[in-house]
Amino acid sequence: MKLKEIIDFIDDRIPPGLALDFDDIGFSREYDLNQDIDSIKIYMDLIPEDDNHGENTLIITHHPPLFKPNTPTYTVHSNWDIIKGGANEALAEVLGLEIIDYFDKSTNIGRICRGMNSMQLKERILDNFDSVRVVNNLYKKINNIGIISGFGLKNPEYIKLAYDEGLDVLISGDLCQETAILAKNLGITLIDLGHHESEVPGLYKLAELLNELDIPVEVIDKKPIEKL
Repeated sequence: MKLKEIIDFIDDRIPPGLALDFDDIGFSREYDLNQDIDSIKIYMDLIPEDDNHGENTLIITHHPPLFKPNTPTYTVHSNWDIIKGGANEALAEVLGLEIIDYFDKSTNIGRICRGMNSMQLKERILDNFDSVRVVNNLYKKINNIGIISGFGLKNPEYIKLAYDEGLDVLISGDLCQETAILAKNLGITLIDLGHHESEVPGLYKLAELLNELDIPVEVIDKKPIEKL
């Protein structure tokens, strides 16, 4: 299958125009669009040691690579986070949550969900994620839950928005001291699944989409952070 045919398929289903203005999506450099592609590898992040698949493989990354890969490499990032049926829907499915609205309605980043009590939510999280951190533990009644795949807990504005929207819990990654203290002051529960971990369901959802193409698709899940 030609590289151009695959990219046209991706762009039709995950429009680049949905991406945030500052986001570096698409190709990392120029490649031959007439190149034959016989397999697709999906990475969260590509590092130089993994740039060894050859010109007949297409690499799809979620985060833009920090170098110019020799292997054809294409990034779907905030457009995959934003689009209905993308990364946030994948996270909601793993958590068993029902999506009822967008979280940040100015960008369509994140989702507002409902679906279970605090004990059910805790069990679902611990069944599917390791090394989970929490601010203001789950000892209260839960009505509405916010989810943002990836980076949501490092942004104080998202914590304030969750509070203003009346959410009881915000689930994402990248918790930091500033946002933890803010949440303590506001009384909202933050659950940090990890940036990478909260986005992994989206990689497999992306693979499901690409399986509509008649070529092999593989998710390569390599965590960048290890335990000491």
